Amino acid sequence: MNYQQTLDYLFSQLPMYQRIGVAAYKADLNNTIAICKLLGNPENKFKSIHVAGTNGKGSTSHLLASVLQSAGLKIGLYTSPHLKDFRERIKIKARLNDKVGQGELISEKYVIDFVEKYRADFEKIQPSFFEMTVGLAFDYFANEKVDIAVIEVGLGGRLDSTNVITPEVSVITNISIDHTALLGNSVEKIAKEKAGIIKTGIPVVIGETQIDSKYVFIKTAKEKNTSIVFADEIYKAKNVQHIKKDQLFLELDIEKNGSILYENLESELLGMYQQKNISTVLCVIDKLNEKGFQLSEEIIRSGIKNTISQTGLLGRWQILSEQPLVIADTAHNEAGIKEVLNQIKHTPHQKLHFVLGMVSDKDISKILLMLPKSAKYYFCKANIPRALPAFELSLEAKKAGLKGEVYACVKDALIAAKQSATEEDMVFVGGSTFTVAEVV
Repeated sequence: MNYQQTLDYLFSQLPMYQRIGVAAYKADLNNTIAICKLLGNPENKFKSIHVAGTNGKGSTSHLLASVLQSAGLKIGLYTSPHLKDFRERIKIKARLNDKVGQGELISEKYVIDFVEKYRADFEKIQPSFFEMTVGLAFDYFANEKVDIAVIEVGLGGRLDSTNVITPEVSVITNISIDHTALLGNSVEKIAKEKAGIIKTGIPVVIGETQIDSKYVFIKTAKEKNTSIVFADEIYKAKNVQHIKKDQLFLELDIEKNGSILYENLESELLGMYQQKNISTVLCVIDKLNEKGFQLSEEIIRSGIKNTISQTGLLGRWQILSEQPLVIADTAHNEAGIKEVLNQIKHTPHQKLHFVLGMVSDKDISKILLMLPKSAKYYFCKANIPRALPAFELSLEAKKAGLKGEVYACVKDALIAAKQSATEEDMVFVGGSTFTVAEVV
């Protein structure tokens, strides 16, 4: 098989949550355990950091990988979903003295060889797309002898395929209502699923203190006989603003336990919500330094500042063009959309043009009620089976008082929005990861 044939096999033969939703979810770790055994248990051959959470886990994972790369370490980075290329899920951040900059994607040849080698075994195990991909990532990181890998949870925690590792630190960014059909319909129930990544004796960092989830995490940490800290009770971001130097940066001061620790900390990630993720990352770094890592202020500043340059992260308050200002963000649940709407409100513009595409297997009614009624909407459908047909989306949006037109695809919607907008207007593209994937 060539690379495209291999991808066709992966996408069509293995149930894939990104495309079909709930039907692809496996509610146990049996397949992952079987795959890891087949591969010689590669998950035990490298150090790792495990990152879960409803929002922010992708940004947090990339920030951590960038800081660790700035320390001169060879980093594995496993994230999901991908936006443009399947291989975005599995990257190696080379040591800086290897003269490699942005994290390199796993090679097409490695993917092909892996699938061909184990295809007959997979037909016996019958894994999901995600289970197979996790096995591929762990195999790759072990063979490449990474110093440490940052592993992002795909969905939930307790039963997620990544939850076979024993990390240096377990991280849970936050909890909000999402994937209720699989994880539960309350913050408390979802927190219990996320808390499933907490391991005996492994320190835990929680990004945000939330009343409904805090006691769940504390209780689980006590049961697992491990330490737990809440990052937002230790680190506070102050004077958060955008500054223009050779390019646009997010700049903030960081206060630790009431005293300024870092002044003018810069980040290429422009979302104001990144201050929460940065605080989480700093808390994780404290735990790593306690374990013998030597992550200095210089390393931390470099890693946070150059996260996009060093990791290739896409779709987080990403500016696609100016005049009109076109921005894309992958926020897709209530908590994420709330953050995005707050930043839109504080970004100078005249009229807002909103290119909106969503998925069909979620209750979108509350999100639609949150969206500004004064905006002009361009309803569209991403090119995946899970996507909600644009006409159906427009009918649901109409119930929420939103007005706009229906377009055949995301790109057509974006073209129409840019043509309609003046230089002083803003065009925002969002509603789902898959909508953003087609424009970044």
